Amino acid sequence: MFKFYKSLYFTSRIFYVLAILAVLFLLSYWFHILYPLAWLLVWGLVITSLFDIIILYNTKNGIVGNRLLPDKFSNSDYNAVPIRIQNNYPFTVHTETIDEIPVQFQKRDFLKKLTIFPKAIADFEYSLRPVKRGEYVFGSLNIYATTKVNLVKRRYNFDSSAMVKVYPSFIQMKKYDFLAIDSKLTQFGLKKIRRIGHTMEFEQIKEYIIGDDIRTINWKATAKLGNLMVNQFQDEKSQPIYSIIDASRVMKMPFKELSLLDYAVNSALAFSNIALKKHDKVGMLTFSNTVTNFLPSNRKKTYINTISESLYNIKTQFLDSDFGVLYSQVKRQINHRSLLLLYTNFEHISALKRQLPYLKALAKKHLLVVIFFENTELNQLIYQDAEDLQTIYDQTIAQQFAYDKKVMVKELQKHGIQAVLTKPEDLTVNTINKYLEIKSRGLL
Repeated sequence: MFKFYKSLYFTSRIFYVLAILAVLFLLSYWFHILYPLAWLLVWGLVITSLFDIIILYNTKNGIVGNRLLPDKFSNSDYNAVPIRIQNNYPFTVHTETIDEIPVQFQKRDFLKKLTIFPKAIADFEYSLRPVKRGEYVFGSLNIYATTKVNLVKRRYNFDSSAMVKVYPSFIQMKKYDFLAIDSKLTQFGLKKIRRIGHTMEFEQIKEYIIGDDIRTINWKATAKLGNLMVNQFQDEKSQPIYSIIDASRVMKMPFKELSLLDYAVNSALAFSNIALKKHDKVGMLTFSNTVTNFLPSNRKKTYINTISESLYNIKTQFLDSDFGVLYSQVKRQINHRSLLLLYTNFEHISALKRQLPYLKALAKKHLLVVIFFENTELNQLIYQDAEDLQTIYDQTIAQQFAYDKKVMVKELQKHGIQAVLTKPEDLTVNTINKYLEIKSRGLL
């Protein structure tokens, strides 16, 4: 009986009818003929409502609903949440679906209305865009069913306390993985870098075609076969590459709802997948005041799953970073010359100079690439129209900060350290560009 009362709701139509009845009873004080008519309508409303309740509750499982959640969500991407509703009633029903979305989204206005024919199935989906990694718990999937009479509605409750984990952006990873295989990287801003020198591994001898480098002509094979033949090279394989992520407070700054740390996490996953496809060995390291995660380099294709799990589990209190601890860990754990992609951020030239001795020490043994971020909100301030003196002052300061970022790039390059200054949303593209450039120029 308690479940019955808990699932029974009145629609707005019944309250409109009650309001009309109240007016009729009021008017019957002056027009007595309305009094019996009002009571007739009252009994009609009661009988019709009881009939509506009986046909709604006569079928035990009149409505069956399912929320078809995926195993995991992709951070910073739109993820589809499909819902299927089956009508087991022998008549058409109108449904209102309210899904209790995880509290992280702060979305409390979800409502989907559908009309479902007898013994039919209706499917629909909606999208969610998480901006933080972690566990997201869904509440109940509530479906309210009404008949054409639409006086009462019955609530059905499904899929209570379902949980899905939000992982680093595997959608972004798959997108660049496909483009790399399809050789269409330029469609997304990835550059084709001209190869310089012959620091690559010999692959085969093939016939010359227009566009081949004439310096690679193999004269012995040409004389032997009577056709112009060239040596074909491929990139050196199994080079150790590490993504080093600064998880300190400088990476807490948000852009478009996503923190710099999560931008770096998404980029590291997509880049590691590309590097594995090119048969390099990839590893990962995260640090703040201590080194919190370390994965040695490996070239197994399944290693991307290990990296994804490690990136998912990055926990940080956003404390100050200790580059001395980073240098000690790299010196102790990474023995071979490697490509180190360091995701960090510097907002002022003095912050860079404090860490420069450690960066120079890392660059002596390894090929170090420092990747840090443009402040895109400052760029918006710089290029807006100045309408008063205060705005001019603000723009002048913003321009100084933007100029300092460019000075930092020059300072790093002066000491033989590769640098990438990028907008947060362009991080993955620019990181892969730098990797392709290094591979093509044989710098590692």
